[in-house]
Amino acid sequence: MSEGWDCHAHLFGPYDRYPLASERSYTPDEARCEQYLELLRDLSLSNGVLVHPSAYGEDHGLLLDALAAFPMLRGVAVVRQEASKALCGLHGKGVRAARFSHRSGADGNFSGSASFADLCQLASTLADEGLHAELWTDCASLPGIAAQLARLPVPVVIDHMGGFDAASGTEDLGFRCLLELLEAGQVWVKLCVYRNVPGMTDLEVGRPFHDRLVQTNPQRLLWGSDWPHLRVAPRPDAALLLQRFKDWVGNARTIERILVDNPGSLYE
Repeated sequence: MSEGWDCHAHLFGPYDRYPLASERSYTPDEARCEQYLELLRDLSLSNGVLVHPSAYGEDHGLLLDALAAFPMLRGVAVVRQEASKALCGLHGKGVRAARFSHRSGADGNFSGSASFADLCQLASTLADEGLHAELWTDCASLPGIAAQLARLPVPVVIDHMGGFDAASGTEDLGFRCLLELLEAGQVWVKLCVYRNVPGMTDLEVGRPFHDRLVQTNPQRLLWGSDWPHLRVAPRPDAALLLQRFKDWVGNARTIERILVDNPGSLYE
């Protein structure tokens, strides 16, 4: 197996052993650990990062069992401020971050997610526990919290390329805010273009955004498959997404930096 990291994936099931939370916003098909490990082999990647899904609420059993069984995996938990003690000792179990959400629109955050207010309250505890923060946000929301993000005492990883609006272009205020934070080294960004392309009809629509991020600060970029591609249709092929990333970046050293060096510094 070649070296490299997929920095964003989710597991579900088997449901007879790991049932979903009764209060949840979605009910996905099972996506088992053995399937994900097979995907890593198919992608010729050596390591993966499992992000705890909101559909499991506060039950991290599946995540922690997978991390205990497979040392090449790392985890991202979801913890709210009232449960701050749950962060204690997670680093030793393979968890490297906690995930929070701050999104615009009527739907806001999914049931079972942690908020930006939770992040602000837990940031010091995260730092004490050797964990970083991951934030699922969008460019419409980012300018309103950028100053607070820059002051947090922990690294912050922005999921899904900051949820850019393809129709607004790369000069959009929110996307420029993301670039400024990235250029200053105040955030990391996960490259995952397909979620931001309407209908995934043409991934090339997202290339200008991808290119700007790579040009701005490749030392703070990561790549994630986002397997099993929740709540999108048609589901993309992770191998094609990885190849598109490599084709767009072009430079072999930059590809290695994003797939190997950068995630190694965050998740090892």
